[in-house]
Amino acid sequence: MKLQLLQNISVKEVRELKLVGFRVLCQGDQYKDEIPKAAKSLENRTIEIKHLLNKGIQFGAFFVDTKKEEEDGYWVCVEVKKFEDIPKDMVTIMIPSQRYAAANFRGSNQQIFEAYDELHQWAENNGHKRVKNTWHVEIFQSWEDPNNLKVELLDTVE
Repeated sequence: MKLQLLQNISVKEVRELKLVGFRVLCQGDQYKDEIPKAAKSLENRTIEIKHLLNKGIQFGAFFVDTKKEEEDGYWVCVEVKKFEDIPKDMVTIMIPSQRYAAANFRGSNQQIFEAYDELHQWAENNGHKRVKNTWHVEIFQSWEDPNNLKVELLDTVE
């Protein structure tokens, strides 16, 4: 029997998100090393970010299968109420209100790909079509240990 990696699978609408943080851009096999470095750097620098909503939650944002250079990469961010005096080496992104296939995942950054496969299969089985050309989001409650992540996966659907 296949191990179920996800809990609380559903479809939900998420309000607009204003995010500030770092864009990670590297070779595909390096993301598993570079994203935790960016997350640690962001954690150490949240004091520099104005209008921070919750320093205990980090957001990952990305596009699926993009061909556009400006959409390539992975963004490690925190949410803010509004953009003001952004540190020079950080970026801002605004993610519109969207519908997502959503699920909670606990496990390693190696297992997260299997968890996404499980989420995609659930969405397909329940008649939800993935939307790849927009933001997809991960909301991290625990990111310090790559072998023990606690994250909500949000995969955009119609």
